[in-house]
Amino acid sequence: MQGVWFRDSTRRKARELDVSGYAINLDSGDVEVYAVGSPQALEALESWLADGPPLARVTHVARRDVPVESCEGFIIG
Repeated sequence: MQGVWFRDSTRRKARELDVSGYAINLDSGDVEVYAVGSPQALEALESWLADGPPLARVTHVARRDVPVESCEGFIIG
Protein backbone atom coordinates (compact mmCIF):
# COMPACT_ATOMS: atom_id res chain seq x y z
CA MET A 1 0.00 0.00 0.00
CA GLN A 2 1.31 3.40 -0.76
CA GLY A 3 0.24 6.78 -1.95
CA VAL A 4 0.89 10.45 -1.61
CA TRP A 5 1.30 11.41 2.08
CA PHE A 6 0.29 7.88 3.16
CA ARG A 7 2.65 7.63 6.15
CA ASP A 8 1.89 11.13 7.45
CA SER A 9 -1.85 10.56 7.07
CA THR A 10 -1.46 7.27 8.93
CA ARG A 11 0.37 9.06 11.73
CA ARG A 12 -2.42 11.63 12.02
CA LYS A 13 -5.10 8.93 12.10
CA ALA A 14 -3.14 6.90 14.68
CA ARG A 15 -2.76 9.93 16.93
CA GLU A 16 -6.49 10.63 16.61
CA LEU A 17 -7.16 7.05 17.76
CA ASP A 18 -4.52 7.17 20.55
CA VAL A 19 -2.43 4.49 18.83
CA SER A 20 1.37 4.33 19.17
CA GLY A 21 3.79 2.83 16.67
CA TYR A 22 5.26 3.64 13.29
CA ALA A 23 4.77 3.64 9.53
CA ILE A 24 7.80 3.00 7.33
CA ASN A 25 8.46 2.48 3.63
CA LEU A 26 9.82 -0.92 2.69
CA ASP A 27 12.19 -1.59 -0.20
CA SER A 28 9.33 -3.39 -1.97
CA GLY A 29 7.38 -0.12 -2.13
CA ASP A 30 4.94 -1.28 0.54
CA VAL A 31 4.34 0.53 3.80
CA GLU A 32 4.71 -1.33 7.10
CA VAL A 33 2.59 -0.11 9.99
CA TYR A 34 3.27 -1.23 13.57
CA ALA A 35 0.49 -0.19 15.90
CA VAL A 36 -0.13 -0.53 19.65
CA GLY A 37 -3.45 0.45 21.18
CA SER A 38 -6.80 -0.76 22.40
CA PRO A 39 -8.50 -3.46 20.34
CA GLN A 40 -11.16 -0.97 19.22
CA ALA A 41 -8.55 1.59 18.14
CA LEU A 42 -6.54 -1.02 16.25
CA GLU A 43 -9.66 -2.20 14.43
CA ALA A 44 -10.51 1.39 13.50
CA LEU A 45 -6.97 2.01 12.20
CA GLU A 46 -6.99 -1.22 10.21
CA SER A 47 -10.31 -0.24 8.66
CA TRP A 48 -8.95 3.19 7.77
CA LEU A 49 -5.79 1.63 6.29
CA ALA A 50 -7.91 -0.43 3.88
CA ASP A 51 -8.86 2.81 2.12
CA GLY A 52 -6.07 5.12 3.20
CA PRO A 53 -6.03 8.85 2.56
CA PRO A 54 -7.33 10.49 -0.61
CA LEU A 55 -5.12 9.70 -3.64
CA ALA A 56 -3.77 6.53 -2.01
CA ARG A 57 -4.10 3.27 -3.90
CA VAL A 58 -4.32 0.50 -1.32
CA THR A 59 -4.24 -2.97 -2.84
CA HIS A 60 -3.83 -5.13 0.23
CA VAL A 61 -3.74 -4.95 4.02
CA ALA A 62 -2.28 -7.86 5.98
CA ARG A 63 -2.55 -8.07 9.75
CA ARG A 64 -0.16 -10.00 11.96
CA ASP A 65 -0.13 -10.19 15.71
CA VAL A 66 3.41 -9.66 16.98
CA PRO A 67 4.96 -9.19 20.41
CA VAL A 68 4.23 -5.75 21.78
CA GLU A 69 7.20 -3.40 21.96
CA SER A 70 7.12 -0.43 24.27
CA CYS A 71 6.66 2.72 22.23
CA GLU A 72 5.48 6.25 22.69
CA GLY A 73 3.80 8.32 20.05
CA PHE A 74 3.61 7.46 16.37
CA ILE A 75 6.54 8.10 14.06
CA ILE A 76 7.16 7.83 10.36
CA GLY A 77 10.40 6.65 8.86
